[in-house]
Amino acid sequence: MQIKNKSVLVLGGAGLVGRAVCREFLSRDPSRLIVSSLRAVEIEETLADLAREFPGRAARLSGVHGNLFVREELKDASRGDLMGDAGHRRAILEDTLLPLTDDVLARSFVHRVLTEQRPDIVVDCVNTATALAYQDLYRSAADILDHLDAEHGVETFRAALERHLCTLYTPQLIRHVQILYKALCAAGTGAYIKIGTSGTGGMGMNIPYTHSEERPSRMLLSKSAMAGAHTMLLFLMARTPGGPIVKEIKPTAAIAWKRIGFGPVTRGGQPIVLHDCPPADAVDLETSPDLGASRPYRGDGGEVLRSVYIDTGENGMFSRSEFEVLTSLGQMEFVTPEEIARIVRFEVEGVNTGHDVVNALDNACMGPTYRAGLLRQRALERLAALEREHGVASVAFEMLGPPRLSKLLFEAEILRRTRRTAEHVLADGPGALSEAALDLVTREAGFRSEMISIGVPILLPDGRRLLRGPQVVIPTPWDDAAVTPEAVDRWAEDGWVDLRPENFRRWQARFRKIEEDKAALPPDAWSSRDDRPASYWDEGPEINIGRTVGWLFISEEQGLRMKA
Repeated sequence: MQIKNKSVLVLGGAGLVGRAVCREFLSRDPSRLIVSSLRAVEIEETLADLAREFPGRAARLSGVHGNLFVREELKDASRGDLMGDAGHRRAILEDTLLPLTDDVLARSFVHRVLTEQRPDIVVDCVNTATALAYQDLYRSAADILDHLDAEHGVETFRAALERHLCTLYTPQLIRHVQILYKALCAAGTGAYIKIGTSGTGGMGMNIPYTHSEERPSRMLLSKSAMAGAHTMLLFLMARTPGGPIVKEIKPTAAIAWKRIGFGPVTRGGQPIVLHDCPPADAVDLETSPDLGASRPYRGDGGEVLRSVYIDTGENGMFSRSEFEVLTSLGQMEFVTPEEIARIVRFEVEGVNTGHDVVNALDNACMGPTYRAGLLRQRALERLAALEREHGVASVAFEMLGPPRLSKLLFEAEILRRTRRTAEHVLADGPGALSEAALDLVTREAGFRSEMISIGVPILLPDGRRLLRGPQVVIPTPWDDAAVTPEAVDRWAEDGWVDLRPENFRRWQARFRKIEEDKAALPPDAWSSRDDRPASYWDEGPEINIGRTVGWLFISEEQGLRMKA
């Protein structure tokens, strides 16, 4: 894709890699460049620096700030504020753990940014894996155990439990990717490039740099786990028709550097305050089992640590010696932000760099095989022979999901049993089809029992009465179970066998579309062009319910597999 005259959104654009990406893309003359970052001050500094470097393009620069993982009203709240407020915790839990609805999308900050800016290209430099894993699930779990052991009050336990649920990494990652995908599609974005991470700077489980006495620490491994899970979700995004081009660049080395200098050394954005403990004030370990953590220390707190440092951006400041160890041959070594940015630009422009992880997974994954395709027909023939031998129809067991699959298969089977062929389905009115279906379900108790026993109820033609067993798959536990006409329509669409005339009118439209597709093909079409020539449908006189619903999932459900 050409970058010139395209709009570019850089998520995490104020960071070390983000700024390098901004500079690299500005050199290609985009129509707009929007920088996103967590804090307003970061946006102001980044835009000012870019305007100085690219004075002729300053008017094309804009910025937006806030937390991309929460709803818009919470975008400027700190993590402490979010966890400290019961209403905020409830909002996070609803947006993360409950079903994805239009309301969740509408209030999402990242969704609003993408749909308002409508960028042609998105480069995501946010260190998502770190942002999620460093919420520290293990500490919140320890807090829960402490509350259980100490038997604190209900309200304090409730708050601790809510905080713990708010740190669950996987639901947060899944919801973020779900919203991101829908937002990219709604915005009409053409390319989405993620700057990912391995979590360990390219090292293995022998990494000597850790966050606790464990080697490696659970939190560091959580970061790597989230990085891997994120890659697989992007892999699925890339295999979804109608979405943007999806790529991921995954540096596996330390990333450095932003600047080298002398001055105050900061950690977590705050200067390290100098304290002192002369030998005369040494902690007596026999009398101070808490290691003296609560005792006062000498020093007025006015002085801070000042030294020579190398600033590596999000990874913090390192001393000369720390940097030398980290980047020495055989350790993390390092890669520069500019090299990463150049690879991103190459991939957007269509240059195959060999560094796109999503494409690498595509090439490495094992897909469908020629042998399996040949054996499939043998398996289907054996299944059909067993059906004839035992006098049964093997329709659906509700093992695969969604329940809509079972519902559609049983509805197609009802049409096969009552009308046999698509031609006969189209020859009757919807009311007659509905009456015949009711008669079949009334007469054949075994067939009726199969449906309701796997959790798929049967909605009778009047739309008011339901045949059901002890379990129903739809509505789900998440649904509002209030029975309204709208809810009945939704549940019937999702997972009820629907005997109402209007549903059979839909089935007639489906068979009519199949006939139109067949008629559009030339009678002698035997090339490799068509997956489903007329002969595909004409192998037998009866409706083939598996073929019919397979076609429906592709044409109506938009469930086409992109890549073999």
